[in-house]
Amino acid sequence: MSRIGNRELIIPNGVSITVNNSVVTVKGPKGELSTEINPKINVVIEEGKLVTTRENDSVKNFHGTANANIKNLIIGVTDGFEKKLESVGVGYRFALKGEKLVVTAGYSHPVEMEIPSGIALESPSNTELTIRGIDKILVGEFAANVRKIRKPEPYKGKGIRYKDEVIIRKEGKKAA
Repeated sequence: MSRIGNRELIIPNGVSITVNNSVVTVKGPKGELSTEINPKINVVIEEGKLVTTRENDSVKNFHGTANANIKNLIIGVTDGFEKKLESVGVGYRFALKGEKLVVTAGYSHPVEMEIPSGIALESPSNTELTIRGIDKILVGEFAANVRKIRKPEPYKGKGIRYKDEVIIRKEGKKAA
């Protein structure tokens, strides 16, 4: 049984949290984020700590989720989130052109993606891509969409993968 909902979240200096009905808004040095939580989850802020409590056990499954979402907001406005991708394969590369990401991944045409607001991209080399932002959901979703262009295949390992991802390789066919 998880007890994540019962943990106390320490509010860092420079971060302010306001609760208006069921909307929690967190302001920090990197920006402002808000999330909506279940109305039966109570958020109490006292002495630099945030505690979530539930009215009854009918919302038990939302309790830990609300606590984790608020923690992600606090981390986002103080440190931010980052995902790193790499492309493996001959001719596979990333290019930044204005407000678009151009991915060459073995198709007959390059794939262009709009960069959403709140996301900052950096490409140290043409085979590496770093995605940064304050919203964990937005960063993770954009990274997953880029990876979805050409998922890594199990035989040669070619494709777009996360930097620390391990691809389980298959042996392939053998000659008779």
